Amino acid sequence: MKATQTSAQSTSTTEKTDTKYDGFTDEERDAMKARAQELKTTARRGSRAAKADTEGEVLAKIAEMPEADRVLAERIHDIVKASAPELTPKLWYGMPAYARNGKVVCFFQSAQKFKARYATLGFSDQANLDDGAMWPTAFAVRELTPADEARIGELIKRAVN
Repeated sequence: MKATQTSAQSTSTTEKTDTKYDGFTDEERDAMKARAQELKTTARRGSRAAKADTEGEVLAKIAEMPEADRVLAERIHDIVKASAPELTPKLWYGMPAYARNGKVVCFFQSAQKFKARYATLGFSDQANLDDGAMWPTAFAVRELTPADEARIGELIKRAVN
């Protein structure tokens, strides 16, 4: 019986060294850790949560991004603030996000976050973007033209109405 246990252990060890995938990528684990930290921070703030400088936290996170993503995130931040000043900037899974009544309406995901080839502007189910039986909830963003900025502004306004 002891030999069987040793054999099972060595098989398990071999499997672990042969495959590195355990269900989540390093980036996914980092995002989950970031979200857990965000929840702890919010809980610690308690009644002070409304006065917290969540916009400062978002701007600090944007400042950490590589230049290409930072430029996009800064511009999208400005567009969201101008289009829907009632949305509160906050971090969500380590990403800049914008919430109404504590619920995320939209977010910016840096291309670097999950090693993607483009950044993403996404909308949650809290966004009022319904258009028939099917509509987009995320948009790839590689650069922003004036037309793109206008479209994002319109989407943000529509999302909160």
